[in-house]
Amino acid sequence: MVSRLIALAVVTAALLSPATAFADDTSSPSPSPSPSSSTSAPAAPVGDGTAISVTLANDSEKGPDGLPAPIEGVTLTVTSDDGVEVGEDVTDAEGKANIPLPGAGTYTVTLDEDTLPEGTELDSATRTELEIRVLISGSATNAQFPIGVQAADTTSFTTKLIDSIVSGIKFGLIIALAALGLSLIFGATGLTNFAHGELITLGSLVTYWFNRDAGLPVIAAGVIAVAVGALFGYGQDKVLWQPLRHRGTGLIAMMIVSIGFGLFLRSIYQYTFGGSTRSLDQYTTQVRHEWGPLHLAEKEIAIILVSVVVIAAVCIAMVRTRFGKALRAVSDNPALSASSGMRVDGVIRNAWILGTALSALSGVLLAVNSQVKFDTGFKMLLLVFAAVTLGGLGTIWGALFGSMVIGIVVEVGPTFGVPSSIKEVGALVVLILILLIRPQGILGRRERIG
Repeated sequence: MVSRLIALAVVTAALLSPATAFADDTSSPSPSPSPSSSTSAPAAPVGDGTAISVTLANDSEKGPDGLPAPIEGVTLTVTSDDGVEVGEDVTDAEGKANIPLPGAGTYTVTLDEDTLPEGTELDSATRTELEIRVLISGSATNAQFPIGVQAADTTSFTTKLIDSIVSGIKFGLIIALAALGLSLIFGATGLTNFAHGELITLGSLVTYWFNRDAGLPVIAAGVIAVAVGALFGYGQDKVLWQPLRHRGTGLIAMMIVSIGFGLFLRSIYQYTFGGSTRSLDQYTTQVRHEWGPLHLAEKEIAIILVSVVVIAAVCIAMVRTRFGKALRAVSDNPALSASSGMRVDGVIRNAWILGTALSALSGVLLAVNSQVKFDTGFKMLLLVFAAVTLGGLGTIWGALFGSMVIGIVVEVGPTFGVPSSIKEVGALVVLILILLIRPQGILGRRERIG
């Protein structure tokens, strides 16, 4: 049975000047406090500096006074915009915690779900972070921090297994979009692009910027992000990779260049976006509905449908269009393709455009599914490489198959006791075991060396 855990974050300033601090929930529109939560708002602490006060209360349980029961013993941590921890506190018997701040700025309040009372756990659609912007002007304002909790260990193993498999399929499809882009670029150029994770991040960040800063709906922002990704793919091949190819730069040297290029992009992202984790203003928390034996939120259904349609369209295009045939020809023998009159540079350019657009779309869906951070794609890069290698380098079918295996193994692992913090390890173990038996990958072709 799902209940709601309400946390009110109140930012207050010392009474040393007429100005006070202002709390603004920048990760989602600040809703009006409910009757149960508004009465439990903490009093403004008096001190020499700004502070964040949080009250946690479970409105599914009532205390002796008829108000939502406070949650005691939960650890809350506050980090600055650059990712530095500025303080933490544990909720007391009244469910209250107070964390002093060094001054004005943007802060992220993080709830440690491991410290929740025994017998409760967060549901999968819930975020555990709240971004608060503190300005030295205005007045103190309450910001709601809704967190869904559910009774622990009440779901059968079969239901958990089915839900984790469905989550694995969804995550595998997100990986597959990025892996498909990586496979297209590798097939056309032979380049192992270590900057590919930053192409995924590009889609997430552009979606966030157009959604949060420009005020566009998430769907419109996602479409623009894919278009920006395609344009970026064209630009980077035109400016960077094509000149290197024409100079006869070897693949090893180009791979090292991609590592440096990835570090450069990641630094730019961190400088412009900051180190905090943020959310879109739509589709952040949705209740899962029952669809027979499945439990899915509307956004999860949309992610699966969009991924399947796009992947199917790309696969059909690879088989039936001139571009697909030209790409396979260039992948098999670029010299022979050039001697037969084919514009090899144009084919490679199109591969970069399509591959980067697919990776940007993967980042868009990842932002909708979870949250946005400057290194989102970098954290996924190893899984994308694992998917492409597991399926077989240079084949889009292998990339798709490998992605599904990786996604399912990652999400099913915690059902069998694998800690969530290291659930990706299981996928890498599967990769090693399969490559020991079949070094070319599941769908890869044997090649003679030497």
